[in-house]
Amino acid sequence: MTHDWIQLHDQAIDAAPVIQFVSDGAAGGVAVFLGTTRAEEGSSGRALIALDYEAYADMALIQLQDLAGQARQRWPILRLAMLHRTGRVSLGEVSVIVAVSTPHRAQAFEACRWLIDSLKAHVPIWKKEVWDQGEERWVHP
Repeated sequence: MTHDWIQLHDQAIDAAPVIQFVSDGAAGGVAVFLGTTRAEEGSSGRALIALDYEAYADMALIQLQDLAGQARQRWPILRLAMLHRTGRVSLGEVSVIVAVSTPHRAQAFEACRWLIDSLKAHVPIWKKEVWDQGEERWVHP
């Protein structure tokens, strides 16, 4: 049985099964980060309506697995999950979830933050903003 759940997919992310997956009787802490599409207003009064995500899936999955391995070397992680959406993600929807369980809460917080920061910096997943007046703009990581 694997203790890591790493996935890219184009379906909505439900946090409940992810939290259940990382829960462990030996865990004193479970940390969860949800990245969501937030409402924004552009300088010309435009409103953001969605984000579109694209990924180089084969490489992204390898890099996510590598990040999981690096995190396990730094912290005593019991279970770990990293799921990222691809395709259109509307306002308020979850685009990414990172969840970890560790024996102590500080370790869980540290590992979770390091994982999301490293994912955003190194994994080939790209984001395009979609505005209400039809404009689309790629966002530099």
